[in-house]
Amino acid sequence: MTASKHSPNSLRHHFLVASPYLDDPRFHGAVIYLCEHSDDGALGLMINHPLDIHLGEILEQLDMEGGELDLPVFSGGPVQPERGFVLHSPGTTWHNTAQVTDDVMLTTSRDILEGIGCDEGPDAFLVALGYAGWGEGQLESELGSNSWLTCPANTDILFRTPWDKRYEAVLKLIGIDLNQLSESIGHA
Repeated sequence: MTASKHSPNSLRHHFLVASPYLDDPRFHGAVIYLCEHSDDGALGLMINHPLDIHLGEILEQLDMEGGELDLPVFSGGPVQPERGFVLHSPGTTWHNTAQVTDDVMLTTSRDILEGIGCDEGPDAFLVALGYAGWGEGQLESELGSNSWLTCPANTDILFRTPWDKRYEAVLKLIGIDLNQLSESIGHA
């Protein structure tokens, strides 16, 4: 049986942590928040790899208020890196918003950026460009080869933990000491 959003096997609202066995360098040290996981595949956003651009710069490029915002913008993943995603707390209704959980929403429309720039945005949010995606059965295959560690997500790590502490925080949530992880197979 494969996962669906109504299945207990779905990893929606879970963190994926890149294991030392993951060969893809784009995901080295990555923490991914899974927004969707169904029979058709999965979609998630990396939440700990900031880009060399701040939110204020993006708002200025879009001719919006908020150019002074010195907040990180994350590389959400290698798929469609020109496309923006905002993970955020509920509250105001935005165009093109999907509910991930009662506490986490995903918006892909410009109006949320306008709200953030005018200090009328959600209480908690993070902005990413691009996403990580898996086709049917692909994530399950990668999980079977020990490429990812998983655990249920929480909004404290997602929204309130500094980005450079998220990897360690999720490993701690799983019960793993970062100092005990090995980068190579067969070594302790």
